[in-house]
Amino acid sequence: MASPRLLLAALPAALLAAAAAVAVAPAAGAATACETAVLCDDFESQTGTVPSGAWTVTSQDCSGTGTATVDTTVAHSGTRSIRVAGAAGYCNHVFVRAAPDLSGARFGRFWVRHTTPLPAAHVTFLAMRDTNDGNRDLRMGGQNAALQWNRQSDDATLPEQSPVGVALSRPLPVNVWTCVEFAVDGAAGTLTTWVDGTEVTGLRVDGEPTPDVDRQWLTKTWRPALTDFRLGWESYGEGADTLWYDDVALGSARIGC
Repeated sequence: MASPRLLLAALPAALLAAAAAVAVAPAAGAATACETAVLCDDFESQTGTVPSGAWTVTSQDCSGTGTATVDTTVAHSGTRSIRVAGAAGYCNHVFVRAAPDLSGARFGRFWVRHTTPLPAAHVTFLAMRDTNDGNRDLRMGGQNAALQWNRQSDDATLPEQSPVGVALSRPLPVNVWTCVEFAVDGAAGTLTTWVDGTEVTGLRVDGEPTPDVDRQWLTKTWRPALTDFRLGWESYGEGADTLWYDDVALGSARIGC
């Protein structure tokens, strides 16, 4: 992967519109799309144990014993990653937050590795502030042992947490690197998620209410305007985990794994 680069110039509206046409499949050579990404970081420029430069350690609302550090023993590429020791119990919130204004990014990709299966209780490992939803977070994590999206403002989940809905999602494998991608189209109010390059049926908002998937999500108009990007861990009860993040990228086109 290329060295970390941050391209902070605003993305033209025409480019964002064109990106919507490729939301289903990445273009040829998508793995090299970091050349035009708003954020692209493999953490190789980190020189200490405390995340710095483009990243700041932060705790939403409250903090506990969770930690976020630069790790030189486990990495997806190169020799460095971000290690999050996520503790159980409410207020063990810890994240690394990207510094650039990411309001122009519609597509995201990160690699994650963790040690413990997702719990039955709700947990979060990705959070993004939505200025169109009272500055509340759009959150990705897990519940009932499978991946889910959660809307902080009304606690809606994607998929619905019925047995059928949960079965349409999938677990996050442990002790291996997994590629997670997402696309959020604020104008259309849609959300698409891929794991290791394959779309997850239960993690899609397409504008048409589907029982067990996005019917609950679409009970209100949803037009997100996401302005930041945080990776880490929030536990709202049970659920501790150790996670590593690497090769993070966000931009106007799908980047691929």
